[in-house]
Amino acid sequence: MEFLSDIEIAQRARPEPITAVAEAIGLSESELEVYGKYKAKVDCGVANRLSEKADGKLILVTAITPTPAGEGKTTTSVGLADALHRLHKNVILTLREPSLGPVFGMKGGAAGGGYAQVVPMEDINLHFTGDFHAIGAANNLLAAMLDNHIYQGNALGIDPRKITWKRCVDMNDRQLRFLVDGLNGKANGTPREDGYDITVASEVMAVLCLSKGIGHLKENLKRIIVGYTYDDKPVTAGDLKAQGAMAALLKDALKPNLVQTLEHTPAFVHGGPFANIAHGCNSIMATTAALKLADYVVTEAGFGADLGAEKFCDIKCRIAGIKPSVCVIVATVRALKHHGGAPKAELAKPDLTRLTRGLPNLLRHVDNMRRVFGLPAVVAINRFPDDTEAELALIREACRKSGAGVALSEVWAKGGEGGLALATEVLRLLDGVGGGEDTGSGADAPHPASAPAAPSFRYAYDAELPIRKKIEAIARDVYGADGVDFAPAARKEAERLESLGFGSLPVCVAKTQYSFSDDQKKLGAPTGFRIAVRALKVSAGAGFIVALTGDIMTMPGLPKSPAAEKIDVDDAGRISGLF
Repeated sequence: MEFLSDIEIAQRARPEPITAVAEAIGLSESELEVYGKYKAKVDCGVANRLSEKADGKLILVTAITPTPAGEGKTTTSVGLADALHRLHKNVILTLREPSLGPVFGMKGGAAGGGYAQVVPMEDINLHFTGDFHAIGAANNLLAAMLDNHIYQGNALGIDPRKITWKRCVDMNDRQLRFLVDGLNGKANGTPREDGYDITVASEVMAVLCLSKGIGHLKENLKRIIVGYTYDDKPVTAGDLKAQGAMAALLKDALKPNLVQTLEHTPAFVHGGPFANIAHGCNSIMATTAALKLADYVVTEAGFGADLGAEKFCDIKCRIAGIKPSVCVIVATVRALKHHGGAPKAELAKPDLTRLTRGLPNLLRHVDNMRRVFGLPAVVAINRFPDDTEAELALIREACRKSGAGVALSEVWAKGGEGGLALATEVLRLLDGVGGGEDTGSGADAPHPASAPAAPSFRYAYDAELPIRKKIEAIARDVYGADGVDFAPAARKEAERLESLGFGSLPVCVAKTQYSFSDDQKKLGAPTGFRIAVRALKVSAGAGFIVALTGDIMTMPGLPKSPAAEKIDVDDAGRISGLF
């Protein structure tokens, strides 16, 4: 059998014209702005046009705690959508856009893998439709206007020592984390400490993803706090009169991007906040449009369920007024063995002992989604060739005892066909039926144990709780921590933010993705730990409070051997090495 890399599989694909994909889901020509043959922007007014139509059912895909072995969450999301499409369901996939930082760094892009990908994968993983460039430009315009205001006389009385707004660039560049600028004389500005965030950590990214239209976007941009005055009053983008120009830069970026999978399933790929340092979900614009256009919408939240899924439920759903109907939790034998103590070099070896030790990680995520958020859950076991039947059976049995559905997923190797068992189980939980179609795969049979539960979606905390109580609720109920230790500066900032009227905002915890705790070395389902919150800051435009824990950084660095070293392009313009 010929082995093909992800990019080779994608380059051999024969996509349909994007106009045909759009027509199939009921989009008119006037609602489409075509970017070449295979990608397009969709008008922001689609959801309003279909406002009288009932929303489709929202399927949230999340995962166990990430490991170096990889879980295949995006691949599973794509394959599940393709499988539902094969079962003749009206389905749309909604994903985030990849950041250039991970693409050229270590993690890779976010277009799926194997025979479960969105295409054109090179475009999606690189410049795509220019959204990230527009977000970076808007972010840096605000920074320029801020420093120019100080240079031109500082009528607002901004204290240069209390500026919180950073510039951004969509690249892993540790050299830019901290710097001093405005040097070499008065004509070059006011000397001050400064720094860069990666674009996906910019509040402008969060604002774009959490806005419901151009008017809402401008109002959100207006509220962004860039720093404080000498008498400690917040200064906003609105005070600098920057929101109009920023919105002008973002007006096209606000429109969802329409592409397709290898099997021609429609996909909105739009927005890209990280889930460890931001809220980790695709845009409200894309999700709400998809819910009006399709009967089923498959969406993904970044990293493990303690990060992306929690923020999806507590931030995005709260702001957008939407709710998921079922949750899919992706797990692999390899990753669970890693959580059980197996070193990376031994993950392919059969090891029931370490797998048993790692299972509590999966089961805690299952329990969280069911108990904390009230969602029916199905575990998708993303199969690798070296998984043994005994290992797969052990995971199945543990899932069944926990009350979760379970299905084998082989979408990387088989595309939508390899996801039919998973799709059938998801439909059982959603609709109380097994789908009725022959799955055609030798995968796991649907879990028959219990009748589908009526969705009783709820948030992890009441937004009206004090800021510290909300963080404690997440730490105790989602992470399994004994409590939270707030640094003195964080305690003081919580009091100040509440006095400024921000106390009712939801919380976005910035935490390592590799552990339930804030220590990435604590694998599995750790107990007996506390979360340390070192700082708080308000993202007033996005509408949430950021809690910084551990040593989490908003500007990653490149690894020793970055993926960029293997990426190339030939004389014909054909890219290689993306995966």
